[in-house]
Formats: sequence, structure tokens, C-alpha cells
Amino acid sequence: MIRLTGESLSLSPDKSLSSYKPERSAGERETHKSENLLYSFTSPHLTMGSQSNGSPASPLKFLIYGRTGWIGGLLGKLCESQSIDYTYGSGRLESRETLIADIAAVNPTHVFNAAGVTGRPNVDWCESNKVETIRTNVVGTLTLADVCREKGLILINYATGCIFEYDSEHEIGSGVGFKEEDSPNFVGSFYSKTKAMVEELLKNYDNVCTLRVRMPISSDLTNPRNFITKISRYEKVVNIPNSMTILDELLPISIEMAKRNLTGIYNFTNPGCVSHNEVLEMYREYIDSSFTWKNFNLEEQAKVIVAPRSNNELDTTKLKTEFPELLSIKESLVKFVFEPNRKTPVAA
Repeated sequence: MIRLTGESLSLSPDKSLSSYKPERSAGERETHKSENLLYSFTSPHLTMGSQSNGSPASPLKFLIYGRTGWIGGLLGKLCESQSIDYTYGSGRLESRETLIADIAAVNPTHVFNAAGVTGRPNVDWCESNKVETIRTNVVGTLTLADVCREKGLILINYATGCIFEYDSEHEIGSGVGFKEEDSPNFVGSFYSKTKAMVEELLKNYDNVCTLRVRMPISSDLTNPRNFITKISRYEKVVNIPNSMTILDELLPISIEMAKRNLTGIYNFTNPGCVSHNEVLEMYREYIDSSFTWKNFNLEEQAKVIVAPRSNNELDTTKLKTEFPELLSIKESLVKFVFEPNRKTPVAA
């Protein structure tokens, strides 16, 4: 049960919503560091005193869906590090009534959707669980967007850029990336189909900011969802340049996008591409000098997976224009991932 007392939200023992509300003095907020904050989400071009459309920033209160997911969990830690009031929603995305109840209880300024079905251990799960995938990725996301619009709230929706594949107009190594207005051309996996479906429908909602995440990477090299962790454990890997998302740099930017009330579609990756081999070469240089790996081609890969995988480059001009200090993928990998985790000696 949820009880509203004055301006604060208090929870009865059933803890139906998980929330964090800073109750420290101004001085304490400046020095507070979360003891369990596992990652250093810092970005020199983000400030807490941001203004939107020339108006002073109002107190933020975020309602976040996806508490048990990777990005959702990191968002909570990031809010704690910035002393931002946030609450994890308890409602099911496909249940309109529970979403309305969450919003009524929390009264948020913005809603973040980091919930979704990606499949475990990978997207192949979605091929044999199609109804479950549709329920969350399509019905759930659309329901949340619709409720937020009805309540006058902006929804920051963490989507995917794995809805494209290289073609004759966007060839590998050409530097020509898919833009926000391009229509998806990859239908190899059911997961990607559902994501492309819902993105097209969300274009009709002017309150939604759709962030196309790709092959996410963080400084936590032990996390099994981390792209680097994944490929470092594979017996063989393909070697194809791709756009990727460095969460340590880009998640703080997504909060800034909320502050600026940005909406529409954004290719949410670092500029440029990096190949599997280039990432693993960095891993060997910074983490394990004895590390080795083997490559195989797409035809060989197809024999050990159920659904084909998306490979593409996304054009990040729109995001880079809004955030000029955004680092290229290789620069961001070094600064946010490999340098903080370096285990090998620095070359003389």
C-alpha cells in the first residue's frame, strides 16, 4: 500500500514501490557518495543546474521502469549519485491501471522506460516466446507511452538500434550511417521485429524520446550483458564494425535529455564504429596481454545461433549536435572502460 503524507511518499511494509528520496542538507548532498555505486558515471558537459527553454530547472522526480534490468539498475545508481529523487515503478507495463496508480502515487516529472524483453541468454529466446515478447516490447511500451501522454509526461524510452543492417546505400566501412528518419530494414530476429514495430507506432506520440541503444558497454567488465564481456567469453567471434553505446558516457546524457524535455528519435550511440577485433585488441592491451581469440564468418555464425544478428552504423549527427562534447566510440572506450580497468603495465 502507498500512503501520501504531505509532500512526501511513504511506503507501508509491503514495499510495493522502491524509491529513493534524498533527505540530506544541501552541504551533505554535495559530498554524498553512494557506497554501492559501482560505476563512475561522470560527464564534463552535464551540470545539475541545467535549464530548459530558458526557465530555471524545477525539482526532478523520476519514475523508472526496469528495476531488475541492467540499464534500469544503473539509472537508479546514477540518480543517487546526482541526488535526484527517483522511484521504481511496480506496475506491469501491459497493465494500464497499475501504471496510472504508479503515476498518481509518485507524481513524477519524467518517466523512464528501461524495461523490455531481450531474452536470456540472448535474443534467440524471443524466437520461441513470441507472445511474451510482444506483451512487453509492444503492448507494454505502447501502453506506457499512452498513459504518459494522457498525464502530460515525457517518456524517455530506451529502445534499440538493432533494427538495421548494412545495405547498398549503407555499406560496411563507408561511414554512411542510418539516420533517425530511416525506416528499419532488418527483420532477421523476432526481437528486432517487435522493436521496429513499436518504434514506428511511437512516432505518433509527441511525448516520447526514443533512444536507439546498440551493443551496450559499461566499465563493469564482469557484467554478462556487457558486449565486451560477452565477446571475450565466446569461443569464436565475427569481425564486423558496428555502432555501440558506452553507458558510462551516454546514460548521464539521457538524464540531461529529460531535463531539456527532448522528444523524438535519437541514435543513442557514440559516433563512429568499432569492430569486434578492435575491441578485443583493446582488451588485450589494457586487461589481459595473453588474451587470444578466433574469428569466424557470418555463415559459420549462423550455424550456432537461431536468429541472425543486426550489424550496422548509425548516424549520430543529431545527438552530437545536441551534445558536442560526445566522444567517438574508440575515445569513449579508452576513457570510460579500459583506462579505469587497466591491469597491464603502461608502455614506457
